[in-house]
Amino acid sequence: QVQLAESGGGLAQAGESLRLSCEASGAYPMAWFRQVPDKERLIAAAMSRDGAKTYYNDAVKGRFTISRDNAKNTVSLEMNNLKPEDTAVYYCAASSRTFDNVVYSHPVFYDYWGQGTQVTVSS
Repeated sequence: QVQLAESGGGLAQAGESLRLSCEASGAYPMAWFRQVPDKERLIAAAMSRDGAKTYYNDAVKGRFTISRDNAKNTVSLEMNNLKPEDTAVYYCAASSRTFDNVVYSHPVFYDYWGQGTQVTVSS
């Protein structure tokens, strides 16, 4: 069973930055999704297991950066120039698929989820 432990998040004003981190119990393809009430869970960013490939939702491209440290089994999401529309619960996710250089952008590919962390951005 893969364990995911999220940290970070909280309150920020528009234009500020926040950083999310997720520690996994191994090295997997990883992603950050986000969800607002009554809406579907959407990808924010994803990274392949080897770190060579990334995927970003157009809404965050150029502002968010996903990174990983496989020595520590952690994946992080640096969120810069935050906007009120970034307000959501952010979920760390891991895939059990074993390809090193494939990045998955759809939640159907992810088997394990963190508990979620709230990010609130005020205008």
